[in-house]
Amino acid sequence: METRKLGNSDIKITRVGFGAWALGGGGWEFAWGPQDDADSIAAIHRALQLGVNWIDTAAVYGLGHSEEIVARALKEWRGPRPYVFTKCVLRWNEKGKIWKEFSPVSIRRECEDSLRRLQVDTIDLYQMHWPPEEGKPGIEEAWQTLAALKAEGKVRRIGVSNFNVAQIKRAEKIAPVTSLQPPYSLIRRQIEAEILPYCQKQGIGVINYAPMASGLLTGAMTRERAASLPADDFRSRNPEFREPRLSKNLELVERLRQVGARHSRTPGEVAIAWTLRHPAITAAIVGARNAKQAEGVMHAGELKLTAEEIAEIEGAAALATAR
Repeated sequence: METRKLGNSDIKITRVGFGAWALGGGGWEFAWGPQDDADSIAAIHRALQLGVNWIDTAAVYGLGHSEEIVARALKEWRGPRPYVFTKCVLRWNEKGKIWKEFSPVSIRRECEDSLRRLQVDTIDLYQMHWPPEEGKPGIEEAWQTLAALKAEGKVRRIGVSNFNVAQIKRAEKIAPVTSLQPPYSLIRRQIEAEILPYCQKQGIGVINYAPMASGLLTGAMTRERAASLPADDFRSRNPEFREPRLSKNLELVERLRQVGARHSRTPGEVAIAWTLRHPAITAAIVGARNAKQAEGVMHAGELKLTAEEIAEIEGAAALATAR
């Protein structure tokens, strides 16, 4: 698979990486519903067999469970070790209540807990999962702590997630930002206006999440499936999965299906490839809940869309996102 250098680091990553959000399973606030651990491990292994060389997870996914599953999968894996990326600043208690915590003591504890759950000596990319609310402190103190963890060798590189340009600039005054992890898809394009141009100018790597809009653009989502999403699947509360937006989004999927048919590719692969066409995007995070799903999307980085196909897709996306 093609690789690209991640920001200011010496890490070269494949255009698609394995996203382990859904592997946390059900029973927490931002869950994707029930998930079989054996399927999760098989999905990771298949992605690695296909050439993917990095995995993105977070401490909060499944309240620690996703990191544990990644560790189990890598313990059984006999091939080259992939890079492992994880995140901090989202804490939880025994009742599953989640909150943001930016203090040095908390972040250091989180880092040690992630190292233990992942069963690694060093985290390849450690990311601030979310910034504080607008106008509130926390970025500087937290970023100083991440920079210290890097200097101590507990993490190789440090990045941010869900930050805007002003928040990135605050972090940059303290230490370089290797990467940004934002949401980006055909139906969520806000970062194109300011954030992507800034990252490109500054040499900050961008690994976008939800390129298939949390499964909505895979081609497997139907009205019936959307209506039957379990209560502990956060997508059941997402307006994109409900009318009136759902019908427009499914129309977009059919246009993706038409483009994909010319390349013998799925709608999901086309949706991922569309995000990768942007020069500021280093790579896309792609989730899979079993080996079959991994087989269907992990080669999306090799799909090169023509200018005509991009125009065709974007015309359909404009209709889908019209509100």
